[in-house]
Amino acid sequence: MAPPTTTTTTAELAPKPRQYFGEGKTLPIHLDGELKNNNGVLEVTGETNVSYPKYLPVWDTNLNYEPLTEFEHEEPGLRADPSFPNLLKDGVIASDITPKFGTEIRGIQLSSLDDKGKDELALYVAQRGVVAFREQDFAELPISEALDYGRHFGRLHIHPSSGAPKDYPEIHLVHRTASQKKPVFFDYHTSSVQWHTDVSYEKQPPGTTFLYLLDGPESGGDTIFSDQVEAYERLSDGFKSRLSGLKAVHSGYEQYQDALAQNHHVRRAPVANEHPLVRTHPATGKKALYVNEQFTRSIVGFKKEESDAILNFLYDHNAKGVDFQARVKWEPRTVVVWDNRRALHSALYDWDSNQRRHMARVTPQAEVPRE
Repeated sequence: MAPPTTTTTTAELAPKPRQYFGEGKTLPIHLDGELKNNNGVLEVTGETNVSYPKYLPVWDTNLNYEPLTEFEHEEPGLRADPSFPNLLKDGVIASDITPKFGTEIRGIQLSSLDDKGKDELALYVAQRGVVAFREQDFAELPISEALDYGRHFGRLHIHPSSGAPKDYPEIHLVHRTASQKKPVFFDYHTSSVQWHTDVSYEKQPPGTTFLYLLDGPESGGDTIFSDQVEAYERLSDGFKSRLSGLKAVHSGYEQYQDALAQNHHVRRAPVANEHPLVRTHPATGKKALYVNEQFTRSIVGFKKEESDAILNFLYDHNAKGVDFQARVKWEPRTVVVWDNRRALHSALYDWDSNQRRHMARVTPQAEVPRE
């Protein structure tokens, strides 16, 4: 068994001062819009005809949090009936997006699942990687009920810097205003693709994760997912052996700096953690690559050139691996559930019309990664 991961908050891991967008690591395409200060609460201005105004992002400058503490995660997928009697019952239509990775489901309401059904959901998502549920009522639920639903899958993560609905910091919001035709991102980059697994810099990163659509363009704004179990399986036995036992630093410092550059309020001090390059899922027992360009910085114990050679190969391996990727097209009333321990993902910003892209994420944390 791999030794426990370590947490680092020391100054040497903080990035040196740099020009905004300088390194291109954690560019803030998830949130945009002008902000106004309303008695210490930063609010997005100029938004009209919003389908779910209760989900508009705010930053309450009065909210600050202590560092996260470790907790004992109980994996719900380990409790599940593998025949899925409550999830895949009569009338449910499941269509695989690819043979090994990604499924679309119609005919069941996630909100109707009891605890046994939720356990089955955790296992099914671990097995399929990402599942798009159509015709859902999740966005109509009171926010408190959506959060209670998420708590079944683990302690809810509070993002250190993203906007959240007023009084509900556990919701992470993706929000692009309807007034902006093209993200500022494209002034600096040719592509919006940013492969990542969410907040992997935490000591206990997310597991089963929920993202649901509030508003979106008529066409465009899809999300792509990449199967890191299959990405690992494609490697030679010799290369797998070389990766075994290695750890990499995942850093939240750059995201912290980018948030400050946007004048957003940061709720918690940044951290960095060491995680294995290959992690094993507790419910399926399968190994998956666990590195991503957005948050992974270096391999522990390797010199920069050595570390870069391996990490850049893995990033390139993933980018070229269209045959182990799945693309999810958003439509109204969609909830996408994926396992952050297995899947990388990226939003796609490919539309120029004045249309809002507004989503909410519920992000239960899982176990400390183990090889």
